[in-house]
Amino acid sequence: MRSFSLLVFLLATPMLSLNAQTDSKTVPIFENGETQVVDGFKDPSKWIRHDLFVETEFDTDGDGKLDRMHVSVTRPEQTESEDLKLPVIYVSSPYFAGVAPFVEGLFWNVEHELGELPEERIHPEVRRKGERPIISNSHINKWIPRGYIVVHSSSPGTGLSQGAPTVGGDNESLAPKAVIDWLNGRAKGYTEPYGDQTAEAYWTTGKVGMTGTSYNGTIPLAAATTGVDGLEAIIPIAPNTSYYHYYRSNGLVRSPGGYLGEDIDVLYDFIHSGDESKREHNNKKIRDTEMKNNMDRITGDYNDFWAGRDYLHDMGPMKAALLMSHGFNDWNVMPEHSYRIYKAAKEKGLPIQVYYHQNGHGGPPPLKLMNRWFTRYLHGVENGVENDPKAWIVRENDKQENPTSYADYPNPKAEKVILNLTSGGAAVGNLSLQKVEKQGTETLVDDFTISGKDLAIAQNSKHRLLYATTELKQDLHISGTPRVTIKLASSKPAANLSVWLVSLPWNDDPKAKITDNIITRGWADPQNHTSLTQGEPLKPGKFYEISFDLMPDDQLIPKGQQIGLMIFSSDKEFTLHPKPGTELTIDLDATALELPIVGGVESLKGAIEE
Repeated sequence: MRSFSLLVFLLATPMLSLNAQTDSKTVPIFENGETQVVDGFKDPSKWIRHDLFVETEFDTDGDGKLDRMHVSVTRPEQTESEDLKLPVIYVSSPYFAGVAPFVEGLFWNVEHELGELPEERIHPEVRRKGERPIISNSHINKWIPRGYIVVHSSSPGTGLSQGAPTVGGDNESLAPKAVIDWLNGRAKGYTEPYGDQTAEAYWTTGKVGMTGTSYNGTIPLAAATTGVDGLEAIIPIAPNTSYYHYYRSNGLVRSPGGYLGEDIDVLYDFIHSGDESKREHNNKKIRDTEMKNNMDRITGDYNDFWAGRDYLHDMGPMKAALLMSHGFNDWNVMPEHSYRIYKAAKEKGLPIQVYYHQNGHGGPPPLKLMNRWFTRYLHGVENGVENDPKAWIVRENDKQENPTSYADYPNPKAEKVILNLTSGGAAVGNLSLQKVEKQGTETLVDDFTISGKDLAIAQNSKHRLLYATTELKQDLHISGTPRVTIKLASSKPAANLSVWLVSLPWNDDPKAKITDNIITRGWADPQNHTSLTQGEPLKPGKFYEISFDLMPDDQLIPKGQQIGLMIFSSDKEFTLHPKPGTELTIDLDATALELPIVGGVESLKGAIEE
C-alpha cells in the first residue's frame, strides 16, 4: 500500500509549482450568508485524497488493541500549496464497504402466535468491497468547491475499520468522536491499520459539521451526544434516534416499513463487513449474546438494552447546532425519531431548525438551508441563521426544495381537540366534537391477511372499526402529534393493536400521493397498558385502557375529504401475523382521538359544521 506521506508528496508537488505562479491566495467566498462555489476549488483532478486510521479509546473486537477507524480525506489543493485551513464536512457510515445480500431467511419469520419465538433465522456473510484510499465519494462535489474539506469514515466493524458493529452501542458514538478529536489534534492518526507512522490534520481549522441519511444520519447525533469539542453543527436526515422506536412500538414487536421481520440482529448481520478474522468473536459477543439475550421479540418490553440505544437519554453533553430533516410519510425511520430529538434540543436551548417534507425515507433540506447552517457554524459567518424561522415544511403540492416557513413545529397556533366516537364502526361511525353517552361496545376480528388499505376502503368489514368526521367544508390544518385513548377487551391474552388516521374517500389511483390517503399511524401492545417495561397477559373479556401517540404530522386535509380513525388488530405491513380470529371489543364511551389542529376547536367547527 502507498504510504500517507508519499501520497501527499506526489499530489502536492505539482501544486506547489502552480502556486508559485499565483500572486493571490484562493479563499472561500461568502454572499448573502452562504458559501459560494470558488473556481480554484472546483477541479477534482487537483483535489488531494488520502486515508489513515484513527485510534479510538475502545477495543470491541477482543484483540487487546485499541480499535482504529478507517478515515479518508478529500481536500482542495490549496490546503497544501497555500497553507489554507478549512472546516470539515464529515460523513460516517456502516454501509460504505457493502452489506449482506437479501436472501431467504435473513429476516425473522413473522407468521406465528404472539408470545412465541419462531425458528432461528440464517446469518449471511458480507463480502467487503472498496479499496484504499477512497471510502466514499458522497458530498465531495457539493462541498469542496464551496470551501470545505470532506472526510469519510467507516463505522466500527465495517470496511477497514476495526472493532465490532453494535448497532447503537457506545462505540458507535465514540468512533466519530475520535475522528473529530484527531481533526483537532487530540487523538492519534496512523498511516496504516497496525503501523506506527503518524498522520496529522494540519490542513483544517478543526471546526466540523456532520450530515448523512438514515444510519448515516444517526451517527452525527451519536457523535454530538458525546459533547466533543469541534463538532459545531449537525444535519441528520431521517436518523434513527432510538432502536427501540425503530423495532418496537409501545411494547409491540413492529417492523420498519418495507422490511417485515427485520430486527436489530438482522441489521447487525447486514452491516458486518469488517475483518473476517474478527467476525466469529464479534458474532459471539454482540449478536449471539448481548442481542440475543436482551432484544426480546417475545414481549417487546422496554429494557436496559434498548435504553442504551436511545440517544435521547444521552443528550446532556450535546452542544452542536441542530438542523433536523425528515419526511412525514417515512414509514421506515418514522418521523417521531426526529421530532423527539428536535424537541429535546429546543428544551436545552441549542440552535435548532427542522425541515419536514411530505414524502418517504430520506430527503435532505434544500441546499440553501444546509449552506446557511454550515456557513454560520463552521465558517463563523454571522448570517443570522439562528434568527430564521425554526420550521420549514414542504406543503402537499410543493417541491421539496420549496418549503414554507413557520415559527416552529408544531405550529404554535395548533391546539389539541378531542374527537369522540359514535356507533357504526363496522361500516363508518361518526367522529365528532360531540360526546354521545351510552354508545356501548363494538367488536372487530383480527385477520392479518387483509391490508390496511383494503380495510379502509371497505364499505363494511368485521375486521376493523372506522369512524369519520363529516365532509370538510374547508381545508383543515393538522400540526403535531395525534394521540388515541382506547378502552378494549381481547378474547386472547395477547393481541396486536393498530391505528390508522386516514383521509376519506380513499384515492385508489396508483399515482395517488401518500398524503391523499394516509394521515398518520400508530401501533401498541395492550399488554403494556400501564408500563413499557413490564407487560402483563390480558384477561380475556376484561377491559383495559391504553393511550399512545400516533406519528407526528403536519398536513392540510383538503375540503371535500373526511378524517377517519381506523382501529384494527394485526397490520399486514408492520406487525407479527398471528392466526386470524382474535376479537377486540372497543368501549366507545371511553375511546377518543386527540387531534392537534391549527386554530383549535373553532377551525374544526368551521370545517365540519354548516
